[in-house]
Amino acid sequence: MSELLLIVEGLTAELGDPGRPLRVVDGVSLRVKAGETFALVGESGCGKSMTALALMRLLPPGGRIASGSVRLDGTDLLRLPEYEMRKIRGGRLAMIFQEPQTALNPVLSVGAQIAEAIELHQGRKGRHARAEVIALLCAVGLPDAEHRFDDYPHQLSGGMQQRVMIAMALAGNPQLLIADEPTTALDVTIQAQVLDLLKALQTARGLAVLLITHDLGVVAEYAERLAVMYAGQIVETAPVAEFFNRPGHPYSRQLLASLPEGAKRGQPLRAIEGQPPPPSAFGPGCRFAERCLWAEARCRQAAPPWEVLGAGHEVCCHRALELTATSALGVAHCVQPSLTPLESPAAPILEVRDLRVHFPIRAGILRRTVGWVRAVDGVSLDLGAGQTLALVGESGCGKSTAARAILQLIPPTGGSVRYQGQELVGLDYRRLRPFRKELQIIFQDPAAAMNPRMLVGDTVGEGLKALGIVPNRAERLSRVAKLLEQVGLDQSALNRYPHEFSGGQRQRICIARALALEPKVLICDEPTSALDVSVQAQIINLLRDLQARLGLAYLLITHDFAVVSYLADAVAVMYLGQIVEYGPVSAILEAPRHPYTRALLAAVPQIDPQGRRPVLRLVGELPSPQSPPSGCRFHPRCPEAAARCRHEAPPAVRLGAGHWVQCHLAAGEGVIDRE
Repeated sequence: MSELLLIVEGLTAELGDPGRPLRVVDGVSLRVKAGETFALVGESGCGKSMTALALMRLLPPGGRIASGSVRLDGTDLLRLPEYEMRKIRGGRLAMIFQEPQTALNPVLSVGAQIAEAIELHQGRKGRHARAEVIALLCAVGLPDAEHRFDDYPHQLSGGMQQRVMIAMALAGNPQLLIADEPTTALDVTIQAQVLDLLKALQTARGLAVLLITHDLGVVAEYAERLAVMYAGQIVETAPVAEFFNRPGHPYSRQLLASLPEGAKRGQPLRAIEGQPPPPSAFGPGCRFAERCLWAEARCRQAAPPWEVLGAGHEVCCHRALELTATSALGVAHCVQPSLTPLESPAAPILEVRDLRVHFPIRAGILRRTVGWVRAVDGVSLDLGAGQTLALVGESGCGKSTAARAILQLIPPTGGSVRYQGQELVGLDYRRLRPFRKELQIIFQDPAAAMNPRMLVGDTVGEGLKALGIVPNRAERLSRVAKLLEQVGLDQSALNRYPHEFSGGQRQRICIARALALEPKVLICDEPTSALDVSVQAQIINLLRDLQARLGLAYLLITHDFAVVSYLADAVAVMYLGQIVEYGPVSAILEAPRHPYTRALLAAVPQIDPQGRRPVLRLVGELPSPQSPPSGCRFHPRCPEAAARCRHEAPPAVRLGAGHWVQCHLAAGEGVIDRE
C-alpha cells in the first residue's frame, strides 16, 4: 500500500520546568504507510520511547507536547479532547509496551485485562467478551488459551506475557500498532516467534507497525523503512535495504561498524566513543559532532541541513553528499592495534563433570519433598586459561544456575568442579575463601548487582575488604582508582553512586569490582544483553583487552550469537539442564549438528541477506524442569524427532576434535563416547 496512515510534523515534547524545559523530542517528522513496518532505531535515551508516548498522548507527569502535529488517517490527535482521545488510544492506535512484567496488572487475570479493552472499544461484555478474549489469545498463539484466561501474569513465561500484550493491543482493532522494544528481554527463539506473529497479524489485518528497537538485525529482517534517531532528533530516514547498503549519516555508519561478527575476530570493534549529550547540553550545531569521526568546525556551529541521497533516503548532515560519494567508513581513523590472545594450556584451568543442581518441591503442612526441579542435570565442560567458552541456550535452560553452582554460590546436588586440580564441591565456607578471589562473576543486571546506598569506591573495593586483602580504606581507594581507570572510567567515579551512571558505565564498574581480586576465571552472565550496540562494542572491546593482557578465562553466558562469533573460542549449547552440543566456535556456528543448535542459529536475525539460514522455527515453550520429557528432552519441539527419540536418551557422539553432540541422528556419523 502507498497511502499514508500516520503523518507526524515537527513533534516536540518537553519535560520539567516550562521556563527551562528539556526537549526530549525535538522536531520529529515521520511518515508511516498503511500496512508497512516502519522502524525507529537509536541508542537508549535518544527519545524513541518518548516519541511513542507523545503519539499516544501518554507523556509522564511534567511532560507536555510543545508543538507539532500528529495525524492518524486524517485525524489530528493533538487537537482532540481527552475523552475523544480515549476512544483512539487502544482502539485505532495501540501500543505494545517494552516491559510486559510492568505493563500488565499483577492482581488481575490476563483474561480480565484483555476483556476491559474489548468492553471499552467493542462494547462486548460477559460471555461475549470472554469468547472474544479466547479468540484473541488463540490468534496470538498462546497455548491452552481457554484455561489461560484465568491465569495471572506471574504464571506466564516472558514470551507468553508478550503474547498477552499483543492480544490486548489487538482488542481495539487498531490501524497502527506501536511496538516498543517488543523482544528486548526475549531469547532468539521466542523473539522469532513473536516477530513472526506480528508479521502474520499485520498481513491478515492490514496493520501498520511502528517498530521501536535498537536491534539492527530485527530491523533488517522485519521492516520496510526506518528512521535513525539521535539526541531527540531524526538524523536519517531510508528504505531498509538502502540504509544497510549505503548508510548516509556518520552516526549510522559508526553504529553498523560497531556490530560484532565473526569476520572481525582478532581486531577491536570500532566502538563509538563517549556518550550522547543530555537534553540540558544541546548546542546549536549537530548533536553528534562531539562523537563524529568526520566533524568539522561548522558541524558544531550550525544545525545541519537535510540532504536527499535517493528515493526516500534523506540525511541530516553537513557532509552527507561528500561522505556518500567517497563511501569511506573511516577505518583509518578508528582501527586500533590488534591484540593477540594468550595461548591456552594443554590442561584446563576449570573442569566441570556431571554437575547437577536439583531443587526440592515441598508441599503440605510438614513441607515434605514431593518432587524435584532438575535445573542443572549433568553438565560437563572444560575451560582453559586465556580462553572464552560461551554457554548458550534459552532462558530457563539452567545457564545461570550452572554458573552459580560452579562458583559454589548454590550447593550442587552432585558432580565435580575442579579448579586447577582442586575439588570445590563439598568445601565449607572457610576452605572456599582462598578460591573466592580466583573465581569471580559479572552479573547480568549491573543496577541490581550494586548496593544503591554505597559509593562506587566502596562497592568496587568491597571484596578487598571482605577477604582482608587491603584492610586500609585509603589504600583500597587508591587501588580502586587504578581499576576504574583500567576499565575506562575517571577517578571522579569513586565518590558517586550507581544511579549517577549510564548502563554501560555501571557494567564497567561491575567489571572493575570483579577484577579487584585479580581472578583467573571470570563468569560473564549476559554482560551486554541490556546494552545498546555502541555501548556493547565498548564492553566487548574492554573484555577482549583485559583477557589479552591478564590471561583471564571467560565463561560467557549469552544468547547473542554475534557476540559468540566474535569473542568465543568454544561453545556449549544447553537445553533443559543438559549440554546437547559442545565444540569449537567454528564447528558450532558453521556446521551445527543438533537440531536445537540449528534452530537457535536460524532464529537469529541477520543484517546480511546472504548470511541468513533456512527458516527453522521452534514451536512451543521450554518444558518444565520439574518433569522433563522422557528420552531426548528436545523431542517435543524437534522437527526431526523419530520414535526412539521419545523413549531413549541419546548418546554422546564425538564428531571431531573437541566436538560432540547428544543426538540419535548423529549416532551413525561419529564415535559414541562410552565413558
